[in-house]
Amino acid sequence: MEAPAAGLFLLLLLGTWAPAPGSAPSEAPPLINEDVKRTVDLSSHLAKVTAEVVLAHLGGGSTSRATSFLLALEPELEARLAHLGVQVKGEDEEENNLEVRETKIKGKSGRFFTVKLPVALDPGAKISVIVETVYTHVLHPYPTQITQSEKQFVVFEGNHYFYSPYPTKTQTMRVKLASRNVESYTKLGNPTRSEDLLDYGPFRDVPAYSQDTFKVHYENNSPFLTITSMTRVIEVSHWGNIAVEENVDLKHTGAVLKGPFSRYDYQRQPDSGISSIRSFKTILPAAAQDVYYRDEIGNVSTSHLLILDDSVEMEIRPRFPLFGGWKTHYIVGYNLPSYEYLYNLGDQYALKMRFVDHVFDEQVIDSLTVKIILPEGAKNIEIDSPYEISRAPDELHYTYLDTFGRPVIVAYKKNLVEQHIQDIVVHYTFNKVLMLQEPLLVVAAFYILFFTVIIYVRLDFSITKDPAAEARMKVACITEQVLTLVNKRIGLYRHFDETVNRYKQSRDISTLNSGKKNLETEHKALTSEIALLQSRLKTEGSDLCDRVSEMQKLDAQVKELVLKSAVEAERLVAGKLKKDTYIENEKLISGKRQELVTKIDHILDAL
Repeated sequence: MEAPAAGLFLLLLLGTWAPAPGSAPSEAPPLINEDVKRTVDLSSHLAKVTAEVVLAHLGGGSTSRATSFLLALEPELEARLAHLGVQVKGEDEEENNLEVRETKIKGKSGRFFTVKLPVALDPGAKISVIVETVYTHVLHPYPTQITQSEKQFVVFEGNHYFYSPYPTKTQTMRVKLASRNVESYTKLGNPTRSEDLLDYGPFRDVPAYSQDTFKVHYENNSPFLTITSMTRVIEVSHWGNIAVEENVDLKHTGAVLKGPFSRYDYQRQPDSGISSIRSFKTILPAAAQDVYYRDEIGNVSTSHLLILDDSVEMEIRPRFPLFGGWKTHYIVGYNLPSYEYLYNLGDQYALKMRFVDHVFDEQVIDSLTVKIILPEGAKNIEIDSPYEISRAPDELHYTYLDTFGRPVIVAYKKNLVEQHIQDIVVHYTFNKVLMLQEPLLVVAAFYILFFTVIIYVRLDFSITKDPAAEARMKVACITEQVLTLVNKRIGLYRHFDETVNRYKQSRDISTLNSGKKNLETEHKALTSEIALLQSRLKTEGSDLCDRVSEMQKLDAQVKELVLKSAVEAERLVAGKLKKDTYIENEKLISGKRQELVTKIDHILDAL
């Protein structure tokens, strides 16, 4: 019954270690595949094989217990395995995934896996396990080229039997296809066909290593969408944000489009380009925000975003439909709050995020590169992954205000499917004091900038001196001093007005006399200084000295009115002047004084 190996197979071996199949019975417990029920799902562009296996320990005088069993793939098919998982039937799969490790068998080629049983199997005992395998790129379009109006047919080749080095008492196989339209299929054992299902068996007392080619040629218009290359960048910030960006290269790996593409027929006829891909849905985390979707041209506005309770659903519609052999490239990015994914205890941090996230249903990723950018200063970096990943040397990433660079973890893996959507944990240490580094750098940068500007504006970079410029600078300096003195003199008048008001309330003539004396003394000193500056302006040949002279004359009139106002207040307090008359006189004096002050202000503005 030997036949050429084709399709996808499992090799189930049982034993406490990894013995060679030709070992003596005393070296391994006598085990048998008592019942095997296989389901081969070919309804998408993946081949999903699920085998329910009842393992029995025959005993036969042996007292050894089986603590593990082996799974293996045929050497010709091992490269196409994307996922292998084993669980005990009837228990929670998430909590009952059995430990699987790759091993080698002496005298046998191919890949072998040791699966540790949760409880050692005693002689005469049985255990039921479920072995799930997923294979990629094993459904081959036939014909390899089709026109826009034709449907897509594919060929799958496999084994009718459960491939095992031990006898199998009974086994069945159910094949689930993508449609009822089947061109041909092998007829071993008179299989039954119902709609899109093929049922083979039961096959009884199947010898070890039995092979018989199973082949089916059927219609499959499901999206043969493959991510040929993907780069996922995760940038972690301790200021509350995690930025995620995915660069995706897509290709339709189904039957290649033959002939021209007609947009008119594609929109008019519902079945035109039935195997093409118009759009697909990407599931983002529920906390995703600031989502963007763009390609080489720019933002793609045909996408739609739907916010659900437990996720964010994004419909991605490329600029053109994808037919067989066609490619496209796009970028999706979003932000996440760090408190949902980043945990810490003191200086110890743990980042728990998915190594790969959902891109589309039944996704296939040929090559994935994940770059995790940690904060500057992160050290002692370790990664815990639920499956094997490869790591490249760490890199450094520089952005705003970085000094010695942020560490970048670079990990990659090939041939991924939806089962690889699992969390990885990145452990690292980070000194929280380093969070002050960037704010302090900003403060220092502004300080240096302002200090440099202050120094720069005070330096003279001219090669020769300019007499005119020096004269202008002297005049400007003198003018500044004049303005300061005038403002002080105006302040004297205001202070004296307050003294007059206190006198009218207290009727204490000594207060008024003291105020007059201070006014005369300080006013004389300020006027003298202004006169001195006026003479300096005249020496510099500036015409501003005439304006200063005019201002001095106006100030003398202001002083006269200020003193006159004090005299009127004395007469009012002494009873020599009626209140109504005082008020009228005060209004006249205030009006004239305001007029003079306005003129002085105009002169000051012109200086």
